[in-house]
Amino acid sequence: MNLLEKYNAVRQQTLAFCSHLAVEDFSIQVAKFASPAKWHLAHTTWFFETFILKKQINQYPEFNENYNFLFNSYYNNVGDRILQANRGNLSRPSIQEIYAYRKHVDTHMQQLLNTDLNLDLKKLIVLGLQHEEQHQELLVTDVKYMLGHNPIFPAYHPNTNLSKDTNLCTNLIKINQGIYKIGHQGTDFCFDNELGVHQVFIDDFHIQNYLVTNGDFLEFMKDGAYQNFNLWLDDGWHWIQKNNINAPLYWHFYKGEWHQYTFAGLCKVDPNAILCHVSYYEAVAFAEWKKMRLPTEFEWEVASKQLNWGTRWEWTQSAYLPYPNFKKESGAVGEYNGKFMSNKMVLRGASAATSKNHSRTTYRNFFHPSERWQFTGIRLAK
Repeated sequence: MNLLEKYNAVRQQTLAFCSHLAVEDFSIQVAKFASPAKWHLAHTTWFFETFILKKQINQYPEFNENYNFLFNSYYNNVGDRILQANRGNLSRPSIQEIYAYRKHVDTHMQQLLNTDLNLDLKKLIVLGLQHEEQHQELLVTDVKYMLGHNPIFPAYHPNTNLSKDTNLCTNLIKINQGIYKIGHQGTDFCFDNELGVHQVFIDDFHIQNYLVTNGDFLEFMKDGAYQNFNLWLDDGWHWIQKNNINAPLYWHFYKGEWHQYTFAGLCKVDPNAILCHVSYYEAVAFAEWKKMRLPTEFEWEVASKQLNWGTRWEWTQSAYLPYPNFKKESGAVGEYNGKFMSNKMVLRGASAATSKNHSRTTYRNFFHPSERWQFTGIRLAK
């Protein structure tokens, strides 16, 4: 697949997900961290217009001069922007205008991609496509958060669930102590936070070749874990007390049974399905209850070739910090990852919501310990 074909495929994948949404769905923002679908459609388009078309095409016809303010996310180098919490206020521009914006930018990008491009420009376009694939997953999880907080729990599509994966095996893997190389070593694409190959010493450990299931977590809940402060980090205990947390996100006790919201609607919790939508705090408490622990991100990476992974983003006990010799790019592109290396924990793997081929064993995802609207799960080590 050449770069033009890849561009068209990625852009179409975003539209394909949105094809099941109603017009009323596109502008709603239920929480500050969950952006409206319309904003995702526009922001991923803004990236190509701002970083590529405006710089590469003389007298490029900007679609709308207000869009840089409306659809910039966090790039201070590019200018002012609306507050993240106000993205849901954009009843205008309409979704029809945003689709026209995408078509406008796609037409000019396709024309550009039919010319001879230098290597640096190709790399920037690939970054833009990787960026859109990241937003495809955010789009999935933000839409689920929106629909999952609708009191009638409407289905996104009756044949879509994304929460029903089950484990393929139930064994422990032993990893011997040694010095291992960590970080991206290939020539294919990776984000800057994966660079800086370095060696780490890892002691002997065991890691589960399976993820915690709903049934496992139900036992944790039945044992009164959400009421037992001894299992929780202090921050986690304050978090569950303040927010009245007593179950994973999207779980509801209804007619004497636990149900969970899925894209197919409200379903009974399947004890055999892999747990999802839990915070780092819940993951640590569960590990404490099992008298085990979460793996470090380095242990996970070393073991990854032997693991079944890819259905849930897996919490690790590693803080999101730069690798040795990490270097930010100059300008706006340098804001992509490095500025977030504070108060976040690393997750490894991928999830059922991750775009196809958008995963690597060195991929470092990162979220705040309390966040759980992503398809997050738990793998234990000891």
